[in-house]
Amino acid sequence: MDRDLLIRAAASVGATVGEEELRRLEIYARLLVEWNERMNLTAITDPRGIAVKHFADSLSVLPLLPDGPLSLIDVGTGAGFPGVPLAVCRGDIRLTLLDSLNKRLVFLETLCRELGVKATLIHARAEEGGRDPALRERFDAAVARAVAPLPALCEMCLPFVRVGGLFLALKGPDGEQEQREAAPKAAALGARFLPGRAFSLEGAGRFIARAEKIAPTPQKYPRQNARK
Repeated sequence: MDRDLLIRAAASVGATVGEEELRRLEIYARLLVEWNERMNLTAITDPRGIAVKHFADSLSVLPLLPDGPLSLIDVGTGAGFPGVPLAVCRGDIRLTLLDSLNKRLVFLETLCRELGVKATLIHARAEEGGRDPALRERFDAAVARAVAPLPALCEMCLPFVRVGGLFLALKGPDGEQEQREAAPKAAALGARFLPGRAFSLEGAGRFIARAEKIAPTPQKYPRQNARK
């Protein structure tokens, strides 16, 4: 991992990475590369890509999270992005990682143990988890990255968020347009979009869509075919 690049890129998105966080993220990078040789976790394994496209991009969410302890679910977490880097840099996050592939959760269990991150791991599709009473509307925030188009992501993620909580989706340069197009779906799910965050990360356009939950999600959501 390129430490100097990560420090610079994180600072550009409003995140501070201290020496202890850098040490743990270096462990993360090493495990990601090692495990990726045995299973398909990510196409990005070079030191620059890990520092910018995985870690700094994940940490761009930090300035949008509320202060104080919070429960956060990372929906379709994959190799742990953005949830695990957020928990590394904010020790007051109570983290839940949800993914539909059990082999990823095997990696995440090892990862969290090695990093000292306490996390609840859930093997489920988002459409199933969102109907589970133990998970439905239980979280202060839900985050997702590179999982689905934003209208589908709203249906997959907003059922997890309590009234008054936030949903944050990490998107590319077309994210602002996606947010406008997803507004009707968000409203149907009991949420409204707030101004998102457009920024550049080492020359690449990025956007974080941000929705506030203002009413309970109707019981018919999420549908089994929420991704369509």
